[in-house]
Amino acid sequence: MLEPLSDDPQVALVHDWLNQYGGAERVLETLHALFPQATVFTSMYWPEALPDAYRAWPIRTSFMDRWPLVKQRHQPFLPVYPAAFAALDLTGYRLLLSNKSAFCHGVRKPAGARHLCYCLTPTRFVWDFESYVAHEGQGRLARAVVPLFLGWLKAWDYRAAQEVDAFAAISNAVRERIQRYYGRDAVVIHPPTDVARFTPSDELDDYYLVVSRLIPYKRVDIAVQAFNQLRRRLVIIGDGRDRTRLAALAGPTVEFWGRLPDAEMRRAMARCQALIFPGLEDFGLTPVEAQASGRPVIAYAAGGALDTVIPGLTGALFHPQTAEALAATVARFHPAEVDPALCRQNAARFDVAVFREKLARFVGLES
Repeated sequence: MLEPLSDDPQVALVHDWLNQYGGAERVLETLHALFPQATVFTSMYWPEALPDAYRAWPIRTSFMDRWPLVKQRHQPFLPVYPAAFAALDLTGYRLLLSNKSAFCHGVRKPAGARHLCYCLTPTRFVWDFESYVAHEGQGRLARAVVPLFLGWLKAWDYRAAQEVDAFAAISNAVRERIQRYYGRDAVVIHPPTDVARFTPSDELDDYYLVVSRLIPYKRVDIAVQAFNQLRRRLVIIGDGRDRTRLAALAGPTVEFWGRLPDAEMRRAMARCQALIFPGLEDFGLTPVEAQASGRPVIAYAAGGALDTVIPGLTGALFHPQTAEALAATVARFHPAEVDPALCRQNAARFDVAVFREKLARFVGLES
């Protein structure tokens, strides 16, 4: 069990939205374990979309939480988030720790408080809108409305970042973006992985593995097309709105296993030939989890994968981001030549205990 850093109830954890479950929410869970008396502030909260444990947390939401449809499709409302976070009342809190990929760093800091931002990324749909909507498959409403506000949103986002006392970035790629867009430096603190939860297997199966939400920007389509070309077995664990399109692309060697219980997912990960990680991620937890399971990773050579995969030792990187490049890399790669112990050793650099130590230094709570 993770030992808390502080039981101070005057700590506020600020999160963009709680209407889906992914890597950002897993980071929030660790932050809440480190600050168990903290209150969570967010724009909206949809309990049905999140683990039951969240229902025991003190969660405070903005006025957006009462709006119809916003929890199911939050993207068309992007211009409203600055006002929603500015309206949150954090009076009485001495430490604000924002877990930010969008607008939550825009909360108003009470007098005498410190605001530290754990930055998952500068707001992607503000600074790289065209790429965001292309990969996310946004509807016509979001495509039509949001560009009208982009200039204002960029100015607001930059000003809000100047009010933050210090930034931590989840990867070197994100640190560079914080410098480029906000003109601020950041310390790199990689997201936490509970390495002890993952155990190598003495037996391997013949499949390669993707573990991902099935949404467009994850680029699972690249993996499907590559393994169609290779005629090798690919197992895909996860679900999402892109599943129908991906299933239509898939040949006979591609299998969709849907969402699995955690224990079954970990078993599947430990028995794969290699994890395939085709998307551009700011960090990416699954490559670390695969290496904690003793398995190598074949990843797109960008973003967080540059921090987590050691080519030739714990996996391989492919470039450009095409099915052809991935297929060629898989064909050249020999998983049997990778030492599972080296994978585990590399994963240990990202263990939750390392995260706790670095975060303690960041917030000034060194033991």
